[in-house]
Amino acid sequence: MSLYNVFDISASGMSAQNVRLNTTASNISNANSVSSSQDETYRARQPVFAAELTKASASMSNPQGSSVGVKVLGIVESDKPLQIEYNPNHPSADKDGYIYKPNVNIVEEMANMISASRSYETNVQIADAAKQMLSKTLSLGQR
Repeated sequence: MSLYNVFDISASGMSAQNVRLNTTASNISNANSVSSSQDETYRARQPVFAAELTKASASMSNPQGSSVGVKVLGIVESDKPLQIEYNPNHPSADKDGYIYKPNVNIVEEMANMISASRSYETNVQIADAAKQMLSKTLSLGQR
């Protein structure tokens, strides 16, 4: 694998972690929202990642020629049950006096944010190490 392919892999990893951080931020910002129906209530979202299979199969036939990065397949909503609370005095209560809160767990989201941030940082460090190796390689012929 070429050192240039490391930049592609690292960039796809940073892009994927950026999606993960944005999704987590959206979950946290909507954690305390309230709704009067289950259909309108925010549901926690999670990104789904996969290896770029087209590049993976190409790299099997030509291991020196291509790299395998990360692809974001999509973002799915959690199927965990919503938090239902009886609060007839709330302005958003339905006709039966219930309000609906998102199924977002703040502790899980904070752990997810820390993990995504560290993964992003690791990808930056990998790209920086590859840049330093390329720079050292170029400077070998100058002496």
